[in-house]
Amino acid sequence: MFLHSQSLTIATQKHDYPEWHKGRKDYALWYIEINHPELLNYLNELRRQFSKFLFQPNTRQFHITLYVCGFLTDLSPQFNDDFQLKQLKQQLQDLKKSNFQAFQLKTGKINSFSSALFVDIEDNQNSLSNIRTILSSSTREIAPTNYCPHITLGLYNAEFPSQQILEEIEMTQQQQFEITVDQLHFGFYKAKHLQGKLFDLDCYSINLNTKNASLEQNTCCN
Repeated sequence: MFLHSQSLTIATQKHDYPEWHKGRKDYALWYIEINHPELLNYLNELRRQFSKFLFQPNTRQFHITLYVCGFLTDLSPQFNDDFQLKQLKQQLQDLKKSNFQAFQLKTGKINSFSSALFVDIEDNQNSLSNIRTILSSSTREIAPTNYCPHITLGLYNAEFPSQQILEEIEMTQQQQFEITVDQLHFGFYKAKHLQGKLFDLDCYSINLNTKNASLEQNTCCN
C-alpha cells in the first residue's frame, strides 16, 4: 500500500515473527543486485538523509526484488509458502529455454509504501514482467498480486505523519540512473534477522555479445 497524505507510516517492530516463519530459516527470492558505484553512492546518501525515520540496523544490500519464492526446503511442503529445491530447478530450466536478452532499467523518483521508503524503478520494455511470467509458469509467487519494482531504502522505525515524509521527499534533490541488467540472482535472507543481508545461491549471466542473449549459470558463494 502506498503512503497517502493524512495517514501514518507503519512501524517495524524489533522482535521475532514466529507466526510468519514458523521455525523456518531461509526466505528465498529472485532479485537484481545493484552494483553501479554512482547509484550506490546516491542510495547510501538517501539512506543517511532519511536515517531518523528508518529501522536500524539495516545490512541488506540494495537490490530489486524480482520474484518472491518462499521458505527454502528440500522436503515435502508443510505450508503454502514453502519453496522446494525441485521448484528452483524447474525455474532454472524455464529461464534457460527463454533465451532473453540483457535489458535496461531506470531509477525513478523517491516514493513510499506505508511501511517502507523506496526508489521507483522504470521498466519501459516490460522486461521484468516478462521474466516474472517465466518464473511463474511453474511456481506460484508468495507476494501481493500487484508488482511494483523498486529499491528499498529502509523500513520505518515509528509511526510518522505521512505529510512529514512527503515533505522530506519533496525537499530532496533527486537523481536518475540507467542500469544494464545482465545477471539475475537467486538467494535468501535469514527470517529471524530483520533487514539482514542477502545470501546468493545462484546467479545467471546474460551474454551481451549475441543478438539472442544466452543464459549461463555461474556458481555464487553463500
